[in-house]
Amino acid sequence: MNRFAPLFVIIAASLWGFDGIVLRPSLYSLPVTLVVFLESFIVTLILAPFFVKQLPDLKILKHQDWLAFLGVAIFGGAIGTMAITQALFYVNFVNLSIVVLIQKLQPVFAIALASVMLKERPAREFYGWSALAIAGAYFMTFGAALPNFDTGDKTSQAAFFGLLAVVGFGSSTVFSKRALRNVGFEMGTFLRFLMTSIVMLPLVLLMGSAPEIANVTQAKWGVFLLIALFTGGPGIFLYYYGLKRITASTATICELAFPLTAVILEYVLRGNILTAIQWVGVIVLFVSILRVSAIKPSPVDSSK
Repeated sequence: MNRFAPLFVIIAASLWGFDGIVLRPSLYSLPVTLVVFLESFIVTLILAPFFVKQLPDLKILKHQDWLAFLGVAIFGGAIGTMAITQALFYVNFVNLSIVVLIQKLQPVFAIALASVMLKERPAREFYGWSALAIAGAYFMTFGAALPNFDTGDKTSQAAFFGLLAVVGFGSSTVFSKRALRNVGFEMGTFLRFLMTSIVMLPLVLLMGSAPEIANVTQAKWGVFLLIALFTGGPGIFLYYYGLKRITASTATICELAFPLTAVILEYVLRGNILTAIQWVGVIVLFVSILRVSAIKPSPVDSSK
């Protein structure tokens, strides 16, 4: 089953792409902190009946395990999610180029961090296919042209938050791999949302976002529920299932399925047709992800 583990990460990344392009835009009028808190809290409430009774069993976890989950909550659940949401808000979900471009840096950051924290040593061919995957994602997004950084007043802010999301999600991938060392992916999913809710609650209160919950309409509650049941909870569940069976370095390359999903949805929803060079990028990205998924990591000396 490990052979197909990268596929679960790819599916999860695709679900998050759908979330960002289709679902999240309707939450534009709400504070970012409230959006992130509510989506995490709703998933926590849904999963709680299945896992609350198992919480006493977690006494076997060491403080390093809890620190890893705290890192996931802070960097991925809080910083990464808030940053990417704010970046998309700044470009009004119309011009995604700058945000998508910067996300290509995530594998570079995550692989470097994984080599330091997890002592992962990818096979030599990993780097070549990783570079091709990033190049393919770039050409898929922009074609042969240079990215347009002059798209509006808040493009520079979007760039900053996009870069912050790279650091957040890249760090979260590495922390997640460490956090899953002594727990199953099911419990890992629950703890990820539980601890993110705990981290986000003080931010919501301190930034005065709590009163804005009165502006969450019935339609918006429906969107939050869709995120929880379709892209949020299931996305992390599938992601952790795959991540537990592959290296963090491989997972971060598989996450490049996000821009592929974004390009497809841009065409389906907005009629933006890809150029020939962009389709070449799609093919290169797709083939590279498949090749990376098939690479076995080099053995690690556990004595170090």
